[in-house]
Amino acid sequence: MNGEIEAQLRSLEDRQAIAALLNGYSYGIDLRDWSLYRSIFADSIAADFAWSGVNQSFDADEWVALVCSTLAPFDATQHSMTNIDIDLNGDEATLRCQMSARHVLVLDGAEHHHMIGGHYVHDVVRTGTGWKIRRLCLTITWEQGDVGLFERAAALGPRPRASIGEQGMVLPPEIPSRPTQEQ
Repeated sequence: MNGEIEAQLRSLEDRQAIAALLNGYSYGIDLRDWSLYRSIFADSIAADFAWSGVNQSFDADEWVALVCSTLAPFDATQHSMTNIDIDLNGDEATLRCQMSARHVLVLDGAEHHHMIGGHYVHDVVRTGTGWKIRRLCLTITWEQGDVGLFERAAALGPRPRASIGEQGMVLPPEIPSRPTQEQ
């Protein structure tokens, strides 16, 4: 391969790896797979979630523990990210995307919903173990539903997840691995 093709291939591989961080973010949170969620971060990160009162630096393990404790009371969450844009600059990049997140809490048999939308801007860096997020910033542009749901969830603390939906469908603790070509 000539140098130009190799550079283009490397750029495509980097962009794919960077975009995959968003999958780790969403699946890690929504499946409560905290080791997956932790794996997408550098050891030290800055988090700007000013809308929720968080704007500081964290050890990544502390950040994961904070997110875990915040979301543990919810019976379901769904984080979706679209319109991914990556500005690649060597071993650093800026990752932007639109987002929406739904939070469901079952109280006294009734489902309560809170949904937010906005955009993320993440600063990412290439490390010896791949691309990692070192700064995350969430800007909320809209919300709907029960705006007091986070406060009510915090008062509950961690608890088992309730069944969701009219069919009483229980949310799985994890999604099984995808079958391989050989299976």
